[in-house]
Amino acid sequence: MKISLAANSALLNPDFTFGVATASFQIEGAADSRLPCIWDTFCAEPGRIKDGSNGLIACDHINRWREDIELIAALGVDAYRFSIAWGRVINVDGTVNQAGLDFYLQLLDALKVRGIKAFVTLYHWDLPQYLQDSGGWLNRATAYKFAEYADLISKAFADRVYSYATLNEPFCSAYLSYEAGIHAPGMQNRKQGRQVAHHLLLAHGLAMQVLQQNAPQALNGIVLNFSPCHPASNSDADIRAARMADQYHNQWYIQPLMEGCYPALLQQLPLSEQPDIATGDMDIIARPLDFLGVNYYTRTVYRDNGKGWFSDVPPTAPPLTDMGWEIYPAGLTEILLDINQRYQLPPVYITENGAAMPDSLQQGQVQDKERVAYFQQHLQAVENAINAGMRIDGYFAWSLMDNFEWAEGYAKRFGIVYVDYTTQQRTLKTSAIALRDCFASRQVNDQKIANK
Repeated sequence: MKISLAANSALLNPDFTFGVATASFQIEGAADSRLPCIWDTFCAEPGRIKDGSNGLIACDHINRWREDIELIAALGVDAYRFSIAWGRVINVDGTVNQAGLDFYLQLLDALKVRGIKAFVTLYHWDLPQYLQDSGGWLNRATAYKFAEYADLISKAFADRVYSYATLNEPFCSAYLSYEAGIHAPGMQNRKQGRQVAHHLLLAHGLAMQVLQQNAPQALNGIVLNFSPCHPASNSDADIRAARMADQYHNQWYIQPLMEGCYPALLQQLPLSEQPDIATGDMDIIARPLDFLGVNYYTRTVYRDNGKGWFSDVPPTAPPLTDMGWEIYPAGLTEILLDINQRYQLPPVYITENGAAMPDSLQQGQVQDKERVAYFQQHLQAVENAINAGMRIDGYFAWSLMDNFEWAEGYAKRFGIVYVDYTTQQRTLKTSAIALRDCFASRQVNDQKIANK
């Protein structure tokens, strides 16, 4: 199985960045050497995680990081996107945990030696529990604590970081965590969800001020997830429902960044459900970005719920991933061109794209042909957006390796590298080999051009 790009593909340009991505809580383990976070607490609550698992060991990356760096380098990537565990580097009193910091400094230096760009995410959902005990993201003060954390880390990392993302997918930290209740801390309250979304965006804006001062050489921005919202039918009610869903789930996070205001849907919420917004907040949130990260997995379909709101219609027709998500590569091109038409965007990176598949290790191999096809189709979708006139500077496969998939536990495998959780053995899947060969084809392509 191969991934093939046209010889003149923009993705084969030497300036285009290919990478792989992970997140701290999902792979690191070594929970005894960091502060507890909200996901530790969530995992300890019966019924929260489908397989009853936790992140105490995960992929044991803290102890196996050297092996994992060699694995990343062997894939021929340009960049590695990973997140910092806030509770591993900052103590309760706000001082630096030097041992935790040293782990990331070693990691960054190892990447630098190998010529791999470090794309650092400061927050990928693992809020320290002591901050949650003080109100978490419902407490406005947490946004300022985040800025202090960003300040300490960006000073300590100095010039080792190519790119900082303040937050990964604030939609998940707000909606999935505080409205749907399926992510930590597991609340179900719309007012809280909207307030958390605002405080997260405020935290982003405050941290951007710090990053632009401490790391002006880095690309500083944020990572948002998008899913095109399609109506379940051609009825006016369903079309309206899909538009509302788009405002609520997509535009709610990007419009404040780009235009300094929330979507008009805000005014349709009862006052009791609208977030409290202080004077000057929107100016802080709308600070210019050096880049925007776009995460994409699937589209969503909505219908009118009969009460002036929307309900999602889960997909049933194949092809579906192991998460039950529809494989819909055209949605990536669609959402990219949509935001490009709506807003004056900074350079865009596809910071996550991938699929969970029912992988099995057979005779030392994982033949994940469906995932190879997924990557082929979605890389083509990125190229289609570029060919339509959009600037996209890179693409990161999610994920480097199988890991703790949040509320799903270890049952779902997104990795291009198979992890045996008993032995911690890593095995390249067919998709990893296909991506590696695709990345390597750029060098061949460059040589052909040079020889002309």
